[in-house]
Amino acid sequence: MVEHAATSPARIWTMRLVYVGISLGILLLELLPLQTQPRGFAGPDMILLLTFTFALRRPEYVPPAVVAIAMVLADLLLQRPPGLMAGLTVVVTEMLRARSEGLRTLPFTVEWLTAAAGIVAVMIGYRVVLAIFLIPQAPMLLALSQLFSTAIAYPLMVLGSVALFGIRRVAPGEVDTLGHRI
Repeated sequence: MVEHAATSPARIWTMRLVYVGISLGILLLELLPLQTQPRGFAGPDMILLLTFTFALRRPEYVPPAVVAIAMVLADLLLQRPPGLMAGLTVVVTEMLRARSEGLRTLPFTVEWLTAAAGIVAVMIGYRVVLAIFLIPQAPMLLALSQLFSTAIAYPLMVLGSVALFGIRRVAPGEVDTLGHRI
């Protein structure tokens, strides 16, 4: 059997470390005081985009524990309710992971719509839970701008992940190093 570079244990662990490293870099950039005035719009949630890109393209690179650690750290550093966004992201990531096999042969637009549905689910779930517990929230217009910018930025994240790290979709019939179908 020919060992595929994308499924070798070294590549999998390297890409898991890349995911964590990029997540930490994104958190660092989000914590930098680059602007002193509040903005009227919110940019995309880059960690969520990165997670969904990896989950739909190469699910073995983002196991639930790694996603949970990255997202809980983001919750703590960004002063969000600890574990809420992390829990929602892990649940939706697992749903996307389950659908990733069916998306292998479909056009990119279907993958994009699937990722957008996951983004909508996480962001609406987040706002609903905050509303149930009467926790103050960002204005609706700000939340909607983040939702739309995150969904629109998905193709750019995919393009960047393919160009920089070679994260392509799993090919139909591709096998791992042990000969098991992925």
